[in-house]
Amino acid sequence: MKTFKILGLLLSYPESDWVCHLDECEEVLVQEQVLPKKQLKAVLAFIGDLKTSDIYSAQEEYVATFDRGRSHCLHLFEHIHGESRDRGQAMVNLANAYEEKGLYIDQAELPDYLPLFLEFLSLCPADEAVNLLGEPIDIVATIAARLRERKSPYTALFDATVALSKVKPDQEKIREVLEEGREDTSLEALDREWEEAAAFGDQPDKADCGGCKPPSNGLNVTINQ
Repeated sequence: MKTFKILGLLLSYPESDWVCHLDECEEVLVQEQVLPKKQLKAVLAFIGDLKTSDIYSAQEEYVATFDRGRSHCLHLFEHIHGESRDRGQAMVNLANAYEEKGLYIDQAELPDYLPLFLEFLSLCPADEAVNLLGEPIDIVATIAARLRERKSPYTALFDATVALSKVKPDQEKIREVLEEGREDTSLEALDREWEEAAAFGDQPDKADCGGCKPPSNGLNVTINQ
């Protein structure tokens, strides 16, 4: 489904080389019609706003949203493993899964980057893609909830991604994570935050993740119930 690739593109850092193709993005979303009407309308509105935005303002919005704290981090395994050694093996497994679909990434890229994961899903058969999306869905839904609290326009993209999954997010688990505290985006808090354990995991130096099951075969990023 090309819709996955479009969502991944829209979740990428705004660059003029792809922002100029937003009309084509709209056409794909409307033609495929895989998003529910509510989510499709919201994503099209996001694209419409991006079209009329100054590119530099859009880039500033992106950085403010995703680069100033772990809670909105677009690297999926960061929310599970933090900086533990489990994350490294999970990265290798995921990169291998990408290569099996003909998706080869640069050494500088991390395979757990959500836009890249969505591009990978676009290369999979529809049923397989939807099933794989269900594995990190609690993480995606939690980020969506946090963005909704901030009234971020990027909420629309996360809501659309969640809507494509057949697996329903664990709302109780998400509430627990959200109740752990509101994000402090000061520079001092940011320095402390990246030294702490991941929200969905345990201590970063432990082999097992207390809040989730470590990936055993590349794509298992499911949060335990």
